[in-house]
Amino acid sequence: MVSSRFSLEGKVTVVTGGRQGIGKVVAHALAEQGSDIVIVDLADATDVAAQIAAEHGVRALAMTCNVTDPEEVGRTIEKAAVEMGGLDLLFNNAGIVLHKPALECSPSDFTKVVDVNLNGVFFVAQAFARYLVAQGRTGNIVNTGSMSGTIVNIPQGQASYNASKAAVVHLSKSLAVEWAPLGIRVNSISPGYIQTEMTGTVREDWRQIWTEMIPFKRMGTPEELAGAVIYLLSDASTYTSGADVIIDGCFVTV
Repeated sequence: MVSSRFSLEGKVTVVTGGRQGIGKVVAHALAEQGSDIVIVDLADATDVAAQIAAEHGVRALAMTCNVTDPEEVGRTIEKAAVEMGGLDLLFNNAGIVLHKPALECSPSDFTKVVDVNLNGVFFVAQAFARYLVAQGRTGNIVNTGSMSGTIVNIPQGQASYNASKAAVVHLSKSLAVEWAPLGIRVNSISPGYIQTEMTGTVREDWRQIWTEMIPFKRMGTPEELAGAVIYLLSDASTYTSGADVIIDGCFVTV
């Protein structure tokens, strides 16, 4: 009975930023739990959707979308709902990072990061919630924050990223309270340093410093985030909303 509460059978989950990294791995994990998947990404993710469908025996759809364009986001959610016969869950994961000292950060640098990481998260969550309300459905949302919303990373400068992720965490809490009467739960996960395509291109000396600072003495993997997302999206967490789950190998604890 306990395991059945973690099942996502019969659900349809939208995963933004699902073409690679955390989004791709978590999408596979959600499909393994029985959920049909809609991969939404700025780049074409048809191959990822096909792989998910073949490996897990679920329906999987790929859609391209710029999450910073609210009108495009609205159209994408509506089209996904029609093609999949309804939507239930959202893993709101699209994001970017800029390693640049604040004194060197141009207005366009700063606003680009905030536009994707904060505005994009809001636009997708808003469109998804509007769809649920219009259809008289309930649903769950998990937004991807970061431990960078709690601490300040060193040695790299990334004030734009840190600020955007702190905002995502508080946005999630705000939406959770506002949408509780609508039957829409909103939570966030805040990963620490995770081995992905994004962190794989970072300077090696920085990676060594990060690893030394992490009590676990290693970076995490996207697979180690999947369990938290499954919990928050499933019926195992029906009394959990407005929570931020930090998954960082104890980094922010010390």
